[in-house]
Amino acid sequence: MKISIGHRLFASVLLAILAVAAGAVYLLRQNVLAGFGDYAVGIELDRLDELSGALARQYRGHGDWRFLPAPDGRRQWIARELERLQREREAAALAPPAAPPAPATPAVPAAVPAKAARPAPTSLLSPPAPPAPPSPPAAPAPMPPLAAPRVGPALAADAGVDAPLPERITLLDADGRYLAGRMPDAIPLARRPVEVDGRTAGYLGVARSPRPSDAMALAFLQQLSASLWWIVGFAVAFSALAAILLARHFRGPIRELAGGAGMLAEGRFDVRLPAGRSDELGELARHFNTLAEQLDRAESARRQWVADTSHELRTPLAVLRAQLEAIQDGVRSATPATLDAMLRQVLALNKLIDELYALARADIKALDVKPERLDVWQLACAQAQSFDARLQAAGLALELGQAPPRAQAMADPDRMRQVFDNLFENSLRYTAAGGRVALSAESAGALLRLHLDDSAPGVPDDALDRLAQRFYRVDASRSRAHGGAGLGLALCRRLLEAQGAQLSFAHSPLGGLRATVTIPLGYDFHCEHP
Repeated sequence: MKISIGHRLFASVLLAILAVAAGAVYLLRQNVLAGFGDYAVGIELDRLDELSGALARQYRGHGDWRFLPAPDGRRQWIARELERLQREREAAALAPPAAPPAPATPAVPAAVPAKAARPAPTSLLSPPAPPAPPSPPAAPAPMPPLAAPRVGPALAADAGVDAPLPERITLLDADGRYLAGRMPDAIPLARRPVEVDGRTAGYLGVARSPRPSDAMALAFLQQLSASLWWIVGFAVAFSALAAILLARHFRGPIRELAGGAGMLAEGRFDVRLPAGRSDELGELARHFNTLAEQLDRAESARRQWVADTSHELRTPLAVLRAQLEAIQDGVRSATPATLDAMLRQVLALNKLIDELYALARADIKALDVKPERLDVWQLACAQAQSFDARLQAAGLALELGQAPPRAQAMADPDRMRQVFDNLFENSLRYTAAGGRVALSAESAGALLRLHLDDSAPGVPDDALDRLAQRFYRVDASRSRAHGGAGLGLALCRRLLEAQGAQLSFAHSPLGGLRATVTIPLGYDFHCEHP
């Protein structure tokens, strides 16, 4: 199934935004829970001031914690103590205020202050106490362990959490050892010291509730959960907008690249793409244009190669055909001169085919090269001597320079003879009569350079770099009239490159062309093998 870039971008951006939103909501909720939890437990510790004062008074009266009940009754002792304090507070609230003797007053005025000062819960555990102040009970009646004691309006707010406040209170001694109340466990305790005469006699600890006990915290979390759907909707809309913009930003250049690649596949190598972008797509477009230019040049070279090859093959074939037709028609007879002329055309055609074959194998790096240790200077001098008679017949003088101090190299002797034969043949054909052909050599470091210079006519500056191109000829002085197909110098360069050597051209001090063969000395170069 094909999935477009726009859909992929939409899904990617949507998932990223949803992940960020979910993480933000989760962290916000955790922070809210932690913040409200700290706030709630702080309030709960403040509510235990009365219990802390009562414990301090009893500790001061006994001198230690001996007043606590037996260990089996300490789990519910905190709850019973809070219930006892609650009853004392309710009784004090219902008792008449202490005042000088006065005439008896109706019961109604006495009830007014009690009603005005009542912050007590909506229901009481027992009927109102008599007017006399009650004495502290020695042993308050136990309350059911799971019932929330009546500890006043402030503590009654804890009824909505997992456990009421009295069941989450722990009493510890000064060393942090358990004394009464809830048994300590993995839930951390928020502590408040019980001070007696300026020193810490123990601690009152409150276990944090797993859920917020504050109504405002619960309302905030509910509102936050309701807002999550708005966050999701906004994330979807934003991701769609971002995906559309990103897809429009990227799909245009990608479509141009796809279209350009299709045109290249159809053989239209003149296609070019806009390369004004500064990102990776712009770099890709520039690389595409470079590739298209190279393919265009390669196609032009291929067409020129086919045209030149066809032309070069047509010439000797046309001569052979004309001579054979003349013999067939009786215009000419099969004399030795005629046969020699036909043989020369066949040999020229065979040489052209051999050169084309060698160049084709060099293009695919399949040229047969068998390097061995040889004296390159001696080989070059031997090939020059073989051309001496032909040079003299053309009115050219051959000059050989001094032998270099080092001339040993690894090279294929047959390929090197072919190179020197083509170079001397080139000088023989295109040097004017009465001129000179000079061979010299020099060793520079690990390289040996052999120079073949000829006299006028020279070569234009713009033609020096093109001399080793296939079928290239200098029109003015080195024309087709001198013979050759224009493959010799191209073949020389490829033969030398296959052996790790180089061929270059420059203006000769004698007024013509200088061909320089540069080859590594010794055994430090690598040849190309098929």
